Amino acid sequence: MKIFVAGHNGMVGSAICRLLNKDSNIELVVANKNTLDLTDQNAVKKFFNKERPDQVILAAARVGGIFANSAYPGQFIFENLQIQTNVINQAHYSDINKLLFLGSSCIYPKNSSQPIKEEYLLTGALEPS
Repeated sequence: MKIFVAGHNGMVGSAICRLLNKDSNIELVVANKNTLDLTDQNAVKKFFNKERPDQVILAAARVGGIFANSAYPGQFIFENLQIQTNVINQAHYSDINKLLFLGSSCIYPKNSSQPIKEEYLLTGALEPS
């Protein structure tokens, strides 16, 4: 089983990789942002065609903390939409049987009940950062 973990150097992605590395039946496929620009549709297509993963875990995103999120909201949303669109689209065209798409806590309502459930999405004001 080949699993592509996009965002393997981040906090969540690296934790996922540590867990998956314990399973000898899993071959991890990773690429850092210097070797694969996830905002580049053609680069993502070439990567999928070369690596042929069976599953994808999308933990990659442009992040920067509260200040950067507030200072560059347009740039961040633009790049993150490019990343998710390119990876999800290529996973679809590559007949990937499972894709896990992880999101930031900032995409959920600020005052959401805990633990957060999927149906709570878009039910209130988002965390402003």
